[in-house]
Amino acid sequence: MNTKPAVVSKKIIIPFILVTSLFALWGFANAVTDPMVQAFKKVLELSNSQAAWVQMAFYGGYFCMALPAAMFMRKYSYKVGILIGLALYATGALLFYPAAQSESFMFFCLGLYILTFGLAFLETAANPYILAMGAKETATQRLNLAQAFNPVGLIAGLIVAQQFVLKNLQSDDIADFNALDEASKIAIKTADLMVIRNPYVALGLVLVVIFVVFLVSKMPQSKDEGGMPSIGDTFANLAKNKKYTLGVLAQILYVGAQIMCWTYIYQYAEAIGIDSVTAGTYQLAAFILFIVGRAVGTALLRFISSGKLLMYFALSSLLFSCGTMFIQGEVGLYCLVIISFFMSLMFPTIYGIALVDLTEEQSKIGSAGLVMAIVGGALMPKLQGMIIDFGGNGVADTKILGVSEVNFSFILPLACFVYIAWYGLRIFKRHEATNDVLHQAS
Repeated sequence: MNTKPAVVSKKIIIPFILVTSLFALWGFANAVTDPMVQAFKKVLELSNSQAAWVQMAFYGGYFCMALPAAMFMRKYSYKVGILIGLALYATGALLFYPAAQSESFMFFCLGLYILTFGLAFLETAANPYILAMGAKETATQRLNLAQAFNPVGLIAGLIVAQQFVLKNLQSDDIADFNALDEASKIAIKTADLMVIRNPYVALGLVLVVIFVVFLVSKMPQSKDEGGMPSIGDTFANLAKNKKYTLGVLAQILYVGAQIMCWTYIYQYAEAIGIDSVTAGTYQLAAFILFIVGRAVGTALLRFISSGKLLMYFALSSLLFSCGTMFIQGEVGLYCLVIISFFMSLMFPTIYGIALVDLTEEQSKIGSAGLVMAIVGGALMPKLQGMIIDFGGNGVADTKILGVSEVNFSFILPLACFVYIAWYGLRIFKRHEATNDVLHQAS
């Protein structure tokens, strides 16, 4: 029996821990931002589709900056890319201070947009960096291990959003905000925007400290094999790689599904009479299941190939999406929460499958495509918000196929999981069944 290489060697354990901490950092940003859709909707009297501009700004920033970040790191190092990412992340978070002073929704969106410029740098650097920190045979497992710390940040972000934002919003305690006189509305709006501002400003200050830690730390430098190919050749080779290009589409749909399932927990709960703070408890349960699912998935990758396990998890997500759509009341909400267990494996596994056979240079550019795929989190929640707004600005104004519009809107994640299951099956049949490179069994 062949001796398997270590997932993480002792020589690089400290750099691995430092880079892994970044996964928690962008998880925090994701989780603290999701409830802001509901918060801005209430405070600024927006429709569901207008409030979805929060996600458009957040995930749109990823799309716009991922390729420039990859081009930069193609010339410089992963460490420099991480430092720039932390600087932009901190700048965007600190912009929430003047945004709250101006009380401008678009200023808040600008802060989120710049913040995610930083996240794009961090994700474009950290994911391929982790893959490169050891043997190719354990790359997908190593990335799943690092990604296991992402939901730790998600839980921290959600607790902050729930305890320090949603619980302190005065507008959330008023049954009919529109019925207030203009002076009362202005006073509540000003106070609530300060509440929204505070966690981001605190985060910005923490990021300044983390920037200094990375600045003074020694990080291993990836070694390029041979000369650097032209960017045109790199793009051409990636375009011909079906495993990669279909993986980018799978990632777009996965991120869209994830953000829809997390963002619209609040609207789903609202439709069955559950308030935002309580709905946050359901989202916390979803994040805990996400952590458990990531741990279970990482362990299973030792015995089941990446493509096959991805297919199994996607089919399970599809099943519970049907429950979310067609089962009424709290049981449908439980189905929505359980989806997170099965989504947990998808992002790092798709990432690892798509990049594992690429060269170092191809990985730097290929990583950008997979980070740009996060734009699915900008586009698909907006489309889901439009479905929810079909009968009006409420969440259950009308029925579609016998269920409320918010229930029906989960047809979008369901369709995403159909494609991801097909992608996993294709990878297993075409690459893993005849080639044991990605198979993690001993």
